[in-house]
Amino acid sequence: MEFTRTLGRSGIQVSALGFGCWAIGGEWQDRAGQPLGWGKVDDEESVRAVRRALDLGVTFFDTADVYGTGHSERVLGRALGSRRDDVVVATKWGNLFDPDTRTLTGTDDSPEHLCRALTASLRRLGTDHVDLYQLHLADADPDRAARLRDACEELVAEGLIRAYAWSTDDPARAAVFAEGPHCAAVQHALNVLDDAPELLSLCEKNDLASVNRSPLAMGLLTGKHRGGRSLEAGDIRNRPPAWLRGFGDGGGADPEWLARVDALRDILTSGGRTLAQGALAWLWARSPRTVPIPGFRSVAQAEENAGALAKGPLTERQMTEVERVLRREAAGAA
Repeated sequence: MEFTRTLGRSGIQVSALGFGCWAIGGEWQDRAGQPLGWGKVDDEESVRAVRRALDLGVTFFDTADVYGTGHSERVLGRALGSRRDDVVVATKWGNLFDPDTRTLTGTDDSPEHLCRALTASLRRLGTDHVDLYQLHLADADPDRAARLRDACEELVAEGLIRAYAWSTDDPARAAVFAEGPHCAAVQHALNVLDDAPELLSLCEKNDLASVNRSPLAMGLLTGKHRGGRSLEAGDIRNRPPAWLRGFGDGGGADPEWLARVDALRDILTSGGRTLAQGALAWLWARSPRTVPIPGFRSVAQAEENAGALAKGPLTERQMTEVERVLRREAAGAA
């Protein structure tokens, strides 16, 4: 049986698991040289991974114009090719960048930029419409964002987008977009180590999907960061910005976060799941509105993540046990 979700009030059906395309954009940076990608990538492997995901039933792909300063969109468009109509494509706008130097150069929250950015994304993706178009400025001014919401409604009427969302962890800001008839989702951080009850409540109240970035806690929930695993210089986790939790300077994982992962390991790996698959299973059990979008850079990662679909959500009993373990860990760290 297919395991699917609906993108809120839009009625758009997607696989319960989406794939996030940040990592396949390759290396890029801000003006100060801060890495904003996940290190070097092999475009041919990225294309193979997207196509393998398609074969395994993944029908939702999330990218952004700024990932790799346009590169992620181009790679995704090439990988989908003639199968574009078999999938739901989400991308984002709001950032300015120089593709020649692969540098983030600023932001623009004007309706005029919205239209320019969409035109450029459509060209890079090789498509005539975007299924879910998302504001990528988490802290944009709410009044100016209301103008962007109204502009998105016009784009829906023109057939250039089917629905829209805001990528933000602020429930008050997300509520501004939720007022629009064709708002379908909120994209926000959510994983077993970092819950977001207010945003999930907002999604329930407004009939929105909860699109979950960082579902694997930037890799901590894959189990690959034990023993002080080093990260390459071009990886954002090597010099984490203030908002990136769970990692210290030099890419070392926070011992407290690793201790919580270890404490949850037996529950999450039950039923033959890998640790990552268990983390995704927790998200599906957390709410019927969640659509996690783990990143990937290889066919092996695509296969592991997509393999979670067959195993489905954790049971109610397992969710209760996860909650008990996290309370115990929190008390121990206090």
